[in-house]
Amino acid sequence: MRHLLVASAALALTGCVTPVDYGKIPHGAYVADPRCTAVAGASVDDAALPLFFVTSRLPDCRTGAISLLNHRGDTVRYGRFAAPRETEVGGKKKLRTPMAFQNEGDWWQALQAETDRKQGRVLLYVHGYRETFETTSKDAAQIARMTSFDGPVIEYSWPSQGQVLKYAVDETNMYHDVRHFGDFLRTLADRPWVKEIVIVSHSLGARLVIPAVATADRLSRRAGRTTNISNIILASPDIDRETFERDIVDDVLAPERVERGRHMTIYVSLKDKALAASRALHGYPRLGSPYCFDPFDAADLRAKDLPERCYVKAVPGVTVIDTTEVSRGSTGHSNFLRSAVACRDFIDVIAGKSTRPERVATPWAHIFRLVPDPADPKPDDNAICHRIAGDEED
Repeated sequence: MRHLLVASAALALTGCVTPVDYGKIPHGAYVADPRCTAVAGASVDDAALPLFFVTSRLPDCRTGAISLLNHRGDTVRYGRFAAPRETEVGGKKKLRTPMAFQNEGDWWQALQAETDRKQGRVLLYVHGYRETFETTSKDAAQIARMTSFDGPVIEYSWPSQGQVLKYAVDETNMYHDVRHFGDFLRTLADRPWVKEIVIVSHSLGARLVIPAVATADRLSRRAGRTTNISNIILASPDIDRETFERDIVDDVLAPERVERGRHMTIYVSLKDKALAASRALHGYPRLGSPYCFDPFDAADLRAKDLPERCYVKAVPGVTVIDTTEVSRGSTGHSNFLRSAVACRDFIDVIAGKSTRPERVATPWAHIFRLVPDPADPKPDDNAICHRIAGDEED
């Protein structure tokens, strides 16, 4: 029955049931209003909209409140936003993100001003599968609250469809966005006033981040600069584990990068149902799930009286955090935002710390299990993760 459920979920993820369509409105009509084209010098309320976004989503500027759709846009847009809030729309309460577009040049100036006021650090969040602009903005705002990050927080929002049955569409749009995201990350990394970039990716977002970092590194090396991308966090990464093992040492975690302080933290869980479905769909294990693809490896672990969990091989610069025992939510796919124990660990990793009392060592030096704190066995997940009451579980 378990295998049947996973197979059914994988079939649903293909998106064959509900294919994407163009829609009944010409895309040009959505952006015809001048508000979709930010004017240089236009003022933006920094206090009301403290967070930054970059998006390739198509905006809808036909009504009073601008929204960002799930279609691909005609260009990359820049803007500011605040945490989403429930708003009455057509007699129903819906999540809406206060936001405003900003001219690209003005946006970079505002980002520099905010970075200069802090420590030169920037946090960049890249979301994953099944997200709307509202849900990913909610998560980005939560990360800013939870970590009290001492610098500007940027959300990069690509046109995920926000639906379970649109995995194949999301995967297609993610690959379509590789150039957009890569161009943005290279520009950010090239700014001399950015001293450190912390990148947080979730799920499919890892497949945008890894190649973009590799390209940014190559350009930095050619220009004789030291890379400022130092702290990379992959939460529930939906990327082929064996491909990651084969390629990562040659670029993103090349020895010279690790020697200069680059580090990568990977959050995994065997209870991650989304990655189990992705594995069934793709045929091979995902980096974010310690599933034993090789039955002989599983048998060897059983013979040693060890849990049947298989992880990425040891790579200098990589730390793996197994959140299986503290998993939360219906899918276990967002423990870094849902589980108190995982949230505490994530906060420390953002701050550059490498130890926590809840981390338990394993036979592998680069792998740690997160276990409940005996002194606080039933923590308030929402309070510790700084989630707003009423947030939906996933």
